[in-house]
Amino acid sequence: MERVVGTVVRGLRTPIIKEGDNVVDIVVDCVTNSSKVEGFKISDKDVVAITESVVARAQGNYASINDIATDIKNKFGDETIGVVFPILSRNRFAIILRGIAKGAKKIVLMLSYPSDEVGNHLVDMDVLDVKGVNPWTDVLNEQQFRDYFGYNVHPFTGVDYIEYYKSIIAEYGIECEVVFSNNPKTILEYTKNVLVCDIHTRFRTKRLIKENGGINVYGLDDILTSSINGSGYNEKYGLLGSNKSTEEKIKLFPRDCQPLVDEIQKKLKEISGKTVEVMVYGDGAFKDPVGKIWELADPVVSPAYTSGLEGTPSEVKLKYLADNEFGDLRGEELKKAISKYIENKESSLVGNMISQGTTPRRLTDLIGSLSDLTSGSGDKGTPVIYIQGYFDNYVK
Repeated sequence: MERVVGTVVRGLRTPIIKEGDNVVDIVVDCVTNSSKVEGFKISDKDVVAITESVVARAQGNYASINDIATDIKNKFGDETIGVVFPILSRNRFAIILRGIAKGAKKIVLMLSYPSDEVGNHLVDMDVLDVKGVNPWTDVLNEQQFRDYFGYNVHPFTGVDYIEYYKSIIAEYGIECEVVFSNNPKTILEYTKNVLVCDIHTRFRTKRLIKENGGINVYGLDDILTSSINGSGYNEKYGLLGSNKSTEEKIKLFPRDCQPLVDEIQKKLKEISGKTVEVMVYGDGAFKDPVGKIWELADPVVSPAYTSGLEGTPSEVKLKYLADNEFGDLRGEELKKAISKYIENKESSLVGNMISQGTTPRRLTDLIGSLSDLTSGSGDKGTPVIYIQGYFDNYVK
């Protein structure tokens, strides 16, 4: 019988994973048991995706604000610290700011505007036009910003992040000055000691500050790259990708994930005889059309994946074929023509008009986004995603 369903995505429920649990065994047992209960077969090129959160939790990869404060003191001493381009997030940055404030003498907080790097807005772009403010050239102090734009709360969280971040710093009894600028070099007018807090643009930000006179310049990816007094750490990403755990503790991005995905693939092969691809995923990358937020606050979508997930899709656009190459055909004749074309398509379609409109992203980013949307970030209880038919096409 002809297949009538393409890609199928399942969120698989697992026990609540805690520190010290064996993620490999939990995932393998979860997949094999779900296969039996739900009646689906494990096949070659199926994909198992595990959320980074449970991996880090099982690793016990946690750190306290005291650990952050210690590393901040080690790197900056008693100098005024310029905290540049943090994202506006209670979950992602607020707890980190507590650690920074606890380890600092004075902070100059420099915020990008009208929004942060991932799309959280301090002010609407249209309002900038009305007020005649150019965010690419105009540097504003806090009073000027308030005079222009007043007090605005985030549409989803109801938080005025300027006041919120200032209140966190004030808890530790240190002075804070707020500046609004999109030019990294602006911070050098206040201090030569800078903590760069942006994520995907951090390398450029650090480079520009160093080239223009920065002395002690670090990024969040340079903080907690090794253990502080037995804390967790991430040698590659530091504090990037961390989440709030408690008011005093963060969960860091997981480390050493490659052996994990390789071992899960190996065990599933031993059990099923099939080669299943495996990845660890964090935030997907997609934009909320209302809140304007890019979801990707992790340094990468996937910190580790098996080799079959390397690369980008090589797909043709069916509607292009139907409207152009075979515009005079219909029904079964059209189906046969398109099927033959797909069977004989080139392995690489880069630059070919026939692939125009297909998604130009890496497989791990696409599958990670699919997995993130499926698992959600709340109480679904499905940290393992099982995907079938993702690599199929019209003729399979």
